[in-house]
Order: sequence, then C-alpha cells, then structure tokens
Amino acid sequence: MQALVWLRDSEVQSYPWKQSSRSQKYYYQAVFVSILKKKRKMAKERGLISPSDFAQLQKYMEYSTKKVSDVLKLFEDGEMAEYLQGDTSYCLEETVKEDVVCLSDVSCYFSLLEGGRPEDKLEFTFKLYDTDRNGILDSSEVDKIIIQMMRVAEYLDWEVSELRPILQEMMKEIDYDGSGSVSLAEWLRAGATTVPLLVLLGLEMTLKDNGQHMWRPKRFPRPVYCNLCESSIGLGKQGLSCNLCKYVVHDQCAMKALPCEVSTYAKSRKDIGVQSHVWVRGGCESGRCDRCQKKIRIYHSLVGLHCVWCHLEIHDDCLPAMGHECDCGLLRDHILRPSSIYPSVLASGQERKISKTNQKTVDDLNLSTSEALRIDPVSNTHPLLVFVNPKSGGKQGERVLWKFQYLLNPRQVFNLLKDGPEPGLRFFRDVPDYRILVCGGDGTVGWILETIDKANLPVVPPVAVLPLGTGNDLARCLRWGGGYEGQNLGKILKDLETSKVVHMDRWSVEVIPQQTEEKSDPVPFQIINNYFSIGVDASIAHRFHIMREKYPEKFNSRMKNKLWYFEFATSESIFSTCKKLEESLTVEICGKPLDLSNLSLEGIAVLNIPSTHGGSNLWGDTKRPHSDIHGINQALGATAKVITDPDILKTCVPDLSDKRLEVVGLEGAIEMGQIYTKLKNAGHRLAKCSEITFHTTKTLPMQIDGEPWMQTPCTIKITHRNQMPMLMGPPPRSSNFFGFLC
Repeated sequence: MQALVWLRDSEVQSYPWKQSSRSQKYYYQAVFVSILKKKRKMAKERGLISPSDFAQLQKYMEYSTKKVSDVLKLFEDGEMAEYLQGDTSYCLEETVKEDVVCLSDVSCYFSLLEGGRPEDKLEFTFKLYDTDRNGILDSSEVDKIIIQMMRVAEYLDWEVSELRPILQEMMKEIDYDGSGSVSLAEWLRAGATTVPLLVLLGLEMTLKDNGQHMWRPKRFPRPVYCNLCESSIGLGKQGLSCNLCKYVVHDQCAMKALPCEVSTYAKSRKDIGVQSHVWVRGGCESGRCDRCQKKIRIYHSLVGLHCVWCHLEIHDDCLPAMGHECDCGLLRDHILRPSSIYPSVLASGQERKISKTNQKTVDDLNLSTSEALRIDPVSNTHPLLVFVNPKSGGKQGERVLWKFQYLLNPRQVFNLLKDGPEPGLRFFRDVPDYRILVCGGDGTVGWILETIDKANLPVVPPVAVLPLGTGNDLARCLRWGGGYEGQNLGKILKDLETSKVVHMDRWSVEVIPQQTEEKSDPVPFQIINNYFSIGVDASIAHRFHIMREKYPEKFNSRMKNKLWYFEFATSESIFSTCKKLEESLTVEICGKPLDLSNLSLEGIAVLNIPSTHGGSNLWGDTKRPHSDIHGINQALGATAKVITDPDILKTCVPDLSDKRLEVVGLEGAIEMGQIYTKLKNAGHRLAKCSEITFHTTKTLPMQIDGEPWMQTPCTIKITHRNQMPMLMGPPPRSSNFFGFLC
C-alpha cells in the first residue's frame, strides 16, 4: 500500500497502469492520495482543477470498480483514516491550512466523474462552489465560477477575450428573482433550460477539438509519401491515414505528426457564418487541378493541396487565386458546416431569450453537447444526420463510418455502437429541414424509427437507408438497393438530393397469450415496419436464427447467410412442420372471418412492403391497368377497408402509404423458393385490409421484420399505428425493376 500512496506526481499523471487484482483494489485510494498531495493549489483556489487535469482524472476512473462512497468509508474507519484531519462534512475558508484540503471537495469531484444524472452533477457543482455552505452563491462565489468557465473556454480553444462579458451577463440571467445571489433551485433551473453549465465548467469534454488525428491503418494501392518525413511508404505497404483530413504517415511517424487542422465548430463570433478553406498537402487523387484544369503529378502524393470541406484539389501556385471562403463543394446541401455550429454562450442575448420560451423541466434534463452548441445551418440546405452501425455488413459498416467522417462534418456522423441514436437526435432536434441517413440493415432502421417515435421531435425528418445488412428489404422497396457494395458515397448523396418523401405505414402488434403451461419466447417487436408472418417462412427463419446465435462465425457474409437459409428451407420442405396451418388458427380482417377452408396452407404473411427475405415479392408483380384505373381507385378508396374479391385483388398494387396490409397464403417452402427464383409469380392473395386478428390454438413459429420467435396459443391484433416520412431513391434506369413503385 505504501508504494501506491507515495507516488510521485509525474507517475500519477502518466497513463494508468494495467489492472491487476491487487492494483485495482488500491487504485482509487492512490488517486485520492495523489489529489491530496496536490493540496496547495486546491486549498488556495478552493476546488478549482484545470480542465486538462479533470480530463486526466476521467481516464483514471476507467481503471477502478470502486465507488466514491466505498473510499469515503476507508477514510472514516479504514486504512485511509490516518490522512483525515477534523470534520469532513464541511470546510470553511479560514479553517483550511496550507497543507490540507477538504475531503468534501475531493469527493465531490469524484462524484462528478462517476457519472449519474445531470441534475445530481449540477447539485454537486453547486455545493463545490458554495464555499461558505450557506445554500446560496454570492457575488464572490459567482466570480470564481466565471474564472473556471474562462479556463475551460481557453482549454477548448474558444475566443476568450469576447467571452467574459457574455458569461457575466449569463450568470446575471440565472438570478431569476433578482436577489443578487443564486439559489440551488435557480442553479438547477438554469442548467435544465438554456445554460449548459456542466459543459462550461469543464465536466463534459466532448466539445474539445484537440487537434488529434483520427488514424486508421490503410494499405495504399499506389505509391504515396509520408506527410511528415516525405519519404515513400511503399506500394502495397501499410501506413496510417487520418479520417478527418487524409493526412498520411508511416506508423512510426504518427506520434510526431502535426496537429489535425480540422475544426468541427466555430469557437469565435468572427468565425460564425463564414466557412474558410482548410488546405492539406497531398491527397490529390483526381490528378487534375480544379482551378486551372491542368494535371497534378499524383505519382508523388505530396504534390498539390486539397480542401477537407469542399474537396477541391489545386496546385500550390493556384492557391492565391482561390479566395478565402469555402462553399463546401458538391455536397454543400448535406454538410453541416463548422461555421454553422457555435457555443450557445456566444449567441446574442436576444437569441438566448428566445430559446427560453422552449424550456425543459428538470425532470427532462439531459445535458450534453446538444445543449452546449447551437446550430444555424445555411439557408436552403438540408443537413444530413448520419447513423452508422459498424457491425452491419461485416467490415463495411466501419469503412462507411470512416468515409462519412471525411465527406461530411464528423459532428453529424454518429456511431450507433457508442451511444445509440439519442445524442444525434438531440443535437439535430431544432435544425430546420434536416434529413436522416441510416447505414445498416432492416433491424437498424427499425431501431432508429422507434427512437424517433419516442423522441417527440417538433418536426419528424425524412429517413433514407444505405443498406448494409443481409435482407435489406426496406431499402429495396425505397430504391436504395439490396446491399452496399463499395459504391461512391458521393454519388449516393447526390441521389439523396433528388429523392422524394413517401409516408410509410407502421403497424402496432399486440400479442395476448392464452393461459397455458408452455412458455413462449419474448416477442421481439411491438411494431411492424416490413412484414409479419406465421408458419413455414417463420420456421425457416427461427432455425436460421438459432444456428446463427450458436455459431456466429459461420454467418459472417451475405453469401454464407443465403446458403444456410437455403439449407434450412430444403429441410423444411421435407419435414413440413407447419402442414395444414389453417387447422391451427383463424383469421379476422376488420372483424370479419377470412375463409381458409378451401386452402391447404403452411404459412400466412402480412405485408406492409412488397419485399421479404432479401427480395422475395410474395404478393407478386402487378401490371397497372390503363383502362379501368379510376374504378379500381374507387374500390381501394376510404370506404373499402377490406378487399377479398379475387378479381380486384389481381389488380391491387402494393402501396407503402395506403394504410392497408396485404395478406398472402403460402403453400410451403418449395413455393417460397419458386417465388424467390421467379419461377412462380406470387403466393395466394387472400386479402387487403386495414386491421387483422389471428387466433392460434397451438405453439407456432412467427416473425416480425425478420426476427423470429416461438409463440404459444394466443390472440394477435395488428392495427395501424402511424406513418413515418421516408426518402424514396430516384427511379432506376431500367423500368422493369421496382416498376410497381413508380
């Protein structure tokens, strides 16, 4: 223990050691003692720790499983008691000696580091700066808060000279009752509404543009040269490339590389609204200067300059003729320019007053970067909020994430595996005319749509899909393709500009189980975006799901997944586990029973979109009639909630927005295979309806949007929930594919 207690400051500040069982046990105590040994500065400044020190402490916290309360007990009656002097409940200014600090202050800092609810953090910070413990912040204590905010602003590279009067005015606004002091209630109210106090005090460090490159290993198909030492990396050799600025170095040169010049937001009022070029040497892949149209000698990669925002490539000699302002190039409609993002404290007083009209309660408090930054996009643009699931499509998801971080502002690209979609939706909440691009499979799209449902957004943005999954049925119907295969993302973004909005129906599923001794699997979703099915196809999907959960390494590519699916379908066609399905269930459509007595079915599918299982159209293609289209539209009007007439069903066209479902009967796995291979046009069209109810009498396989489960006897009700705006891709050149959606 002594070896850990008497650490030198330089050792404490170095990167934390790996955890062993013994070092982990004492790690938190050692850090406590290291803080105590930095006593003079804390005692003098009453709890002020620099932002860089606080960020370092956050790293330390990752190396301990203990809580603050556990360590405080060690000071009270444990092995750390020898360091304790006097009462720990409070420390007055006059009682603080030169070689003593308040344990309450130290524990408060660590409580902030531990995480938890934002309102708890706000209360901790209030107690930290309330030095006389009288329950209010007087003018001298507020001045110390402003000093700390200035230090944080300097650490974040903000323009400090213009910030002090802004912070002073902001702290006056917190005094809502005009008493000349700030109470705890006023402090919490300010943090819950318009003032990002935790960010300004340095407790949320996600705003730091620290100049660090975002390196990724890369093998180069052509000779390239290191931006640092200017020597060749070598053909086919591996080096490091920055995702943000395309700065290229040898592995051994990374530590000496110049800082990354990409700044993701404006840090001064003079930078707001005016975007400047950011030029980086090399990276001119096109080989032609965008200014003079002459060749750039790309065989030497350090020749020429490229702008990280508009992606123009020019000769060095053409730089003086380029001008200062950057328009963000061909992708300007999608890019959220750094000049459009700025700290909310830099907003004018009038803007802050306007924002107060939309205040939140403390119960809704969720302090984050979204509250610290204000977004004011360029007019007539449609900033793109990008969600990427890196695990989708093998390694494709990760590569797509890297590419979008370069093509767009990294602040508008979110890794779903880190924090989910909520931070991105909060950040863009008040941005006008923005769009969402979901990069993943159908499951990822469903996750985003459900989160949007719960977010209670003032305006629901339209959603586009970049298909990275296996089935990608929704992306197929929206004309975004059956799977991303490395196409030019810039071209896909240009296609997105010409896309049109369609309102896709979404359906609620209520499963009411009967009282039986059997236990069913949990229902995966309560919402249908794509389709619902009972029987043969759900049985195949369930076996596929069980095998993939057991042996994930055997399901690491689309081709392998399809081969496994074919094997299970072949087995199902032999054993026919769902034979005579009509004897095990009854179907009601809008309260009327559906007659299945003359059919021999092994499955029933309820379709919201005309694509299932990676491209199968179970409803079948329908040629639009030219002569009697008006009569058919009348039959499909608002009064026709149920259509069972076979002659009318033959001419019904699937529609994502008609608030109706298509019901199809399946005769078996062989028929499904015939439909998939186009040997058969469709299954048996049963009905088109706006509400459907199933009553089952035995345990059956079921699936929602490709997620299967085994369900004991139950009643299933499917009703219309809402509509979600989706982006439909531009029409394909060939008119025979997806023609039913044109």
